[in-house]
Amino acid sequence: MGNIVAIVGRPNVGKSTLFNRFTQSRRAIVDDEAGTTRDRQYGKCEWNGREFSIIDTGGWVINSTDIFEGEIKHQVSVAIEESDVVLFLVDVQSGITDYDLQVAQILRRSEKPVILVSNKADTYGWQSDVAEFYRLGMGEPFMISSLNGLGTGDLLDELLTHFKPDSDGEEIDKELPRFAVIGRPNVGKSSLINTLMEEERNIVTDIAGTTRDAIYTRFNKFGHDFYLIDTAGIRKKAKVNEDLEYYSVLRSIRAIESADVCILMLDATRGIESQDLNIFSLIQKNKKGLVIVVNKWDLIENKENNSTKKIETSIRERLAPFVDFPIIFTSVTTKQRVLKVLDEAETVFANKNRKVPTSQLNEYLLPAIENYPPPALKGKYVKIKYVTQLPGTYVPTFVFFANLPQYVKEPYRRFLENKIRSKYEFTGTPIQVFIRQK
Repeated sequence: MGNIVAIVGRPNVGKSTLFNRFTQSRRAIVDDEAGTTRDRQYGKCEWNGREFSIIDTGGWVINSTDIFEGEIKHQVSVAIEESDVVLFLVDVQSGITDYDLQVAQILRRSEKPVILVSNKADTYGWQSDVAEFYRLGMGEPFMISSLNGLGTGDLLDELLTHFKPDSDGEEIDKELPRFAVIGRPNVGKSSLINTLMEEERNIVTDIAGTTRDAIYTRFNKFGHDFYLIDTAGIRKKAKVNEDLEYYSVLRSIRAIESADVCILMLDATRGIESQDLNIFSLIQKNKKGLVIVVNKWDLIENKENNSTKKIETSIRERLAPFVDFPIIFTSVTTKQRVLKVLDEAETVFANKNRKVPTSQLNEYLLPAIENYPPPALKGKYVKIKYVTQLPGTYVPTFVFFANLPQYVKEPYRRFLENKIRSKYEFTGTPIQVFIRQK
């Protein structure tokens, strides 16, 4: 299961800038005004072949007049408790403040691995000032500049040494597939698992977010044998206002990372919403198989003959360009099509592990490429000579060997992927396409 890293510190020490650099994005708002970040930002980072999750927290201000102080302290406290490693940011240009001392005291009590990071050292001229932070009693401070990247590579190297070995943290059979049931709160996730297991295995109430932790349930009926993972409902950040609710979000993230196929449940009465898109993005970032379940279909009145087609089209348009996934309309309360959810999840898992012989790939794809070759660029013509599927990859990965791979652009890669999908059954699973030098 993936590691989680929390970035904490007083306001305006550069936490959001470091988050953006690690995730290679601009998702976190950066401003000179202290306290800009109120909510957490979640992102993915990869370094030397290891992936981990990173959280940007709001600045921790103690005894301030800010009305958000209590909520920010809540979020930081939970981030510290749920994370595997904490990055404690301080500002080398400002030196040690009373806030830094208080945050350091709290971090020492947490007993979590803490890396002290002295930020805003935009040049090596600040090196002598870094020694001041030894007074915090948090070990050797790392001198970095999250703005220009100075020292961030060494910091990432050190961060990897604190990670636990890749494991699931659960006593489960790793040979069996794992299906995570995920979605916004109160869409029927626990009810689905209870219906399948024909018992009240998980707590189900009308209160959104009743499930506080990811629960593994082994399903070995009707010729099936796999694990179902019931996750807590993922709320919008503005609605996560209690510690346990935030635990649910982090543990849902962990469950998604450990699953083979994600069953994303939508509410038929509400349609696809922005938070559903965020969850879908999380599934794609982690390269997981996908099954969409539109639940509470029994509550829809005046169903037209083509209403399912319209909703399917709407969902695929919102989730484009990845549109090759199954969509099932269910009612957990009436047990309508609930077993089909499992059938589709197993099919997606099989597709995720499908291997296509090299001879078949070349026999099918090379004539298609010859009929529709990559567009010429700068008078250069790209010739693709050979294609093969790489063995031992987490998702189906295809490598095309060409004379000028640098001239093959993203639209043509999508064309190749669509050609593969049109011939072979890869519904529900992501595909990777690489162009390499012949």
